[in-house]
Amino acid sequence: MITHPSRHCTVELQALPARIGQVRRIVSAQLRYWHMDILIDRASLGVTELLSNVHRHAQPDKTCTVELEVLLDRLKVSVRDHDPRLPAVADAGPLATCGRGLAMVAAMSESWGALPDGDSGKVVWFTLPTPSATPVADWDRCPRIDTVEPAAHRFAEVALVEHAVEGHRAEPEPARSVVAG
Repeated sequence: MITHPSRHCTVELQALPARIGQVRRIVSAQLRYWHMDILIDRASLGVTELLSNVHRHAQPDKTCTVELEVLLDRLKVSVRDHDPRLPAVADAGPLATCGRGLAMVAAMSESWGALPDGDSGKVVWFTLPTPSATPVADWDRCPRIDTVEPAAHRFAEVALVEHAVEGHRAEPEPARSVVAG
């Protein structure tokens, strides 16, 4: 008897800019289906950075596989490509416009790494703790967002709330419906 639905999802694609956005939407939908909405922003950011690296650097082609898997109390996100060269975290300066993707993945994830995958490829992965793995006290400190808005509006609202907490009287504007095109 199966007590839990499958906690594994694989997507094969060409790491082209238009496809990266599609995979981000697939990752979001899959995490919603698994009731892990709280991980959507970080998982989407990590997948975007890893796929952007495949697009910029992978040779001989841009074919890759994105895999999401829930392992006990961790979400593991991995990207497999056909380039055997392992990535390295760049020492990008604060004003750099590229070269900071792996550093962001490292900063927002619980763990990450890169491994050779046979003779002709590699897999780059990161993990995030699942909601059941995080103590309730930590979740209580996270701001709750009950409206569907583009991420930019949510971050602006959080910045206004932080500003108000620092002793200023700035009040966030009420949420508005925004239709993204």
